[in-house]
Amino acid sequence: MDRTRQGVNTFHPATLSARAKATRKADMKANSRTVIIGAGQAGLACAAELRRRKHEGPVTLVGAETALPYQRPPLSKAYLSGEMPADRLWLKPEAFYEAADITCRTNTRAAAIDRDARQVLLEGGERLDFDHCVIATGGEARRPPIPGADLPGVHVLRTLSEADGLSTALKTAGRIVIIGAGYIGLEVAASVRKRGHDVVVLEAAERPMQRTASPLIGGWFGALHRGYGVDLRVSEPVASIIEREGKAAGVKLADGEEVEADLVLLAAGLALNTRLAEDAGLTCKDGILTDNATRTSDPSVLAAGDVARFHSGLYGRSIRLESVQNAIEQGKAAAATICGDTVHYDPVPWFWSDQYEIKLQIAGLIEGADDIVRRGDPELGKFAVFHLKEGRIIACEAVNAAPEYMAAQKLIAARREVDPQALRNLDVAMREFLA
Repeated sequence: MDRTRQGVNTFHPATLSARAKATRKADMKANSRTVIIGAGQAGLACAAELRRRKHEGPVTLVGAETALPYQRPPLSKAYLSGEMPADRLWLKPEAFYEAADITCRTNTRAAAIDRDARQVLLEGGERLDFDHCVIATGGEARRPPIPGADLPGVHVLRTLSEADGLSTALKTAGRIVIIGAGYIGLEVAASVRKRGHDVVVLEAAERPMQRTASPLIGGWFGALHRGYGVDLRVSEPVASIIEREGKAAGVKLADGEEVEADLVLLAAGLALNTRLAEDAGLTCKDGILTDNATRTSDPSVLAAGDVARFHSGLYGRSIRLESVQNAIEQGKAAAATICGDTVHYDPVPWFWSDQYEIKLQIAGLIEGADDIVRRGDPELGKFAVFHLKEGRIIACEAVNAAPEYMAAQKLIAARREVDPQALRNLDVAMREFLA
């Protein structure tokens, strides 16, 4: 699933204006050199969009992983449960890169960005010249400071290799403990239950998905998992990971209880890869700060995807979005900026999560609502929770309710007032709110 981080953005596009004017001429060159650091969804979207826009300059995609760009969301869902083969993960076939004249360098790490020389320094000493550099480095699975977190048998899940390692370990594991009841933790819980494993999920917060979902949605999904036999416990901080014979054998809770397990998964969110930007002197604050054209504090360096923070006019605050939708669209926006087009990136955020046979779709951001309207019956497994502010929908959490979700996307963008009573009434079709 996808997540969102918010805060105060002290960086403003106006700070770029003088330097942006000085580089506008270079920006317009069709043969300018582009180096994209990060071969995930945002990086590939940028590279592909450059070619779609007939950009003729060299495009180099630098990725630290050994695999070609692939989809991450299935790793915790269909891929882990065995329902999706590896060859369906690839975002583009290998032949695409040669046909599109995109140099895709896998198993390659960027060590530094030399802004003065306009070069990306690779580990090993090689330098890549650029007119534009796009940082799409995303993040890594966060390892919380729990004693024993580095023991063999403790897993995280962010990359394909980590998913493969977890899947292999599951073949000989009976009981799994998952630390964290966010989207990744719950998606993995659903996937491994499908494989027949006993699952314990431990969450320090008061409810599942507390950071990203409303109490109704978090509580509903908690009950769903318990109904499938998951031992889901909230308000249960973990003190340490138990070691036996040199590997993880379970966890010790803060109250002293020990929970045995054959395998432990840390599902503690994302640690952003902002080091390159910080070392290069770019403005960062819980992400790399950009304007609405994806430019950082150096207009020759852009940022896109999970790592980029920008101002949302829709919500009136700085946001950073961890979602596939944002990665793709922001990567495309970066390409448009490189091509010299006018760009104002200000999307309606959307996210999703698949757990068992349930699809959760979220449009918008729930923070700041002054009214909440429920449409449908949670007992029937098909309902939506609308979050309103001053009569306008700012977010919708839809459980197996695609019409509500799709209508909400449009209503959020239109900033249209709605009648809460009509919204509750299932006899009023969602399309009527769009009329």
